[in-house]
Amino acid sequence: MSSITEFIVLGLTQNPGMQTLLFAVHLVTYLITLSGNLLISVTISTISALGSPVYFLLSYLSMIDGFYSSSIAPKLMFDLVSRKNTISFSGCMTQVFAEHFFAGAEIVLLIVMTYDLYAAICKPLHCMTVISRPVCALLVVVAGALGFLHGGIQILFMVQLPFCGPGVIDHFMCDLTPLLELACMDMHTLGPLISANSGSLCLLTFSMLVASYVVILRSLRTHSSRHKALSTCASHVTVVILFFVPCSFLYLRPMTSFPIDKAVTVFCTIVTPVLNPLIYTLRNAEMKNVLKKLWHSLHPAP
Repeated sequence: MSSITEFIVLGLTQNPGMQTLLFAVHLVTYLITLSGNLLISVTISTISALGSPVYFLLSYLSMIDGFYSSSIAPKLMFDLVSRKNTISFSGCMTQVFAEHFFAGAEIVLLIVMTYDLYAAICKPLHCMTVISRPVCALLVVVAGALGFLHGGIQILFMVQLPFCGPGVIDHFMCDLTPLLELACMDMHTLGPLISANSGSLCLLTFSMLVASYVVILRSLRTHSSRHKALSTCASHVTVVILFFVPCSFLYLRPMTSFPIDKAVTVFCTIVTPVLNPLIYTLRNAEMKNVLKKLWHSLHPAP
């Protein structure tokens, strides 16, 4: 139904000096994201001491973060140094799907990690049977399937919209709100329906996580190793807040663009994936000890 074959992406800024600076910043951030998340995934998969379900799930969270950032960052960096910032219609739809696929999978995986946290604290004697390695593997597959379903629903809506030009996206990526503003049809009915797919997912998931934390924190009042459990909870809560606060701002509202949207989206898609490995390693004594031993084995003292 669309009469245009490509979109023009305005990007973060039109200032050449700022574009060069932003390219350098995003390049460093992206390299740290890939190396940090890859390090966590490889370490967990090769060190037998990190064989518990929480680390198994963390390795997949790290992989999702790497793919999530890779669906946005390379195109963003290319546009910062390119004179003609365009993206094809199919490329734009692919980016929308990839973004929501990995974001949806991460949301479900965060729920699974909360369930594992609940089992470890509230049901310690039954933890290994309630959430065993096969169960974790199945839940990871479910997270991927639900993420695929979420991204697929977005695409089913978007590809049916008529885009009749000029096709200028006032953003650095293809996403729901910038694209809905370009559709040449009345969006008063369809717009809220499309946004409800992402907005309701954020709201429902965040409500479930808050309820889970209430139960976990109540059980910690009588927990023997309260400090260690609180440290684990703090890491997970921090990651959840960093992910859901920007997500809620972008999708739990009417489909209208605001000037701050670009900064919030950068934080959600670029900054959060680089913070997650830092949060989980710096606040996890077991993970830090394993990484120290690995470093010393690779760089033995003379």
